[in-house]
Amino acid sequence: MADDLTFDIRPPARPGECVRVSPLVRRIVANNPGPITFTGTCSYIVGSGNVAIIDPGPDVPGHIETLLDAVRGETVTHVLVTHTHKDHSPAARAIKNATGAEIVGCAPHHSARPLGSGEVNSLEASSDRDYTPDRELREGDAVEGPGWTLEALATPGHMANHLAFVLPEEKALFSGDHVMAWSTTVVAPPDGSMSAFMDSLDKLKGRDETLYWPGHGGPVQEPQRFVRALIHHRRQREASILNRLKAGDRTIPEIVAAIYQGLNPALVGAAGLSVFAHLEDLVAKGQAAVDGIPALDSEYRLA
Repeated sequence: MADDLTFDIRPPARPGECVRVSPLVRRIVANNPGPITFTGTCSYIVGSGNVAIIDPGPDVPGHIETLLDAVRGETVTHVLVTHTHKDHSPAARAIKNATGAEIVGCAPHHSARPLGSGEVNSLEASSDRDYTPDRELREGDAVEGPGWTLEALATPGHMANHLAFVLPEEKALFSGDHVMAWSTTVVAPPDGSMSAFMDSLDKLKGRDETLYWPGHGGPVQEPQRFVRALIHHRRQREASILNRLKAGDRTIPEIVAAIYQGLNPALVGAAGLSVFAHLEDLVAKGQAAVDGIPALDSEYRLA
């Protein structure tokens, strides 16, 4: 079918290299590669003269120095943050201290739902709880500079506070970790929500941007087609989980082993969290059942 999901796993650039990727956008990839971050976090510089930096990245001195070197002689007016994972937001504070820029963007870290009784947030250590914006941007809010505008678009799902930023002058969207060309996104309760993630994909499906600049990997070409394929992929994953429940699987490890055959062992935990997010959504929709509140170690069944 035309909307089959295919990934682009070509490295976007060498870490530490500032590359102009469009008339208004420069990209620097942080040197923090890994199973979840791919080749590293993509930080973007928008504009010339008076500029904005999007997702300044982890608190890694070398990456911060590279960003500051790239804008030497320019004025950084804004540092924008899509969400509060530690590979995206912590460097905002160092950039602000060095340049006086205003930190704007997503809300401080918060979860999509409260923790259940006895539940532990397995990704607690990955969240930047020290992030405090000078100004929180909400849907439709914008910042601007000479020849550029960045408009906030709420895209919760990967995290509850996730924002994307639209650059209308180039019909482009900075999609953070919501949509990436190299891989699907991890949605991990309680910080993330599969229901919200799917709603955010539906929102993007109806928009007309022609290119996405994601938080990891290269650009998303033909984004409407890619988003449709992502939605289809997630619905297929949901159907596979229901089929495994029908076959008698009851636990998340059993389901992961059956539907993620050949998976890199380093990604088994992330796959389990995404299955958990699907199951949480299926229980809410009345298609799956569980005794008590859904949890990672619960036993599930068809409703």
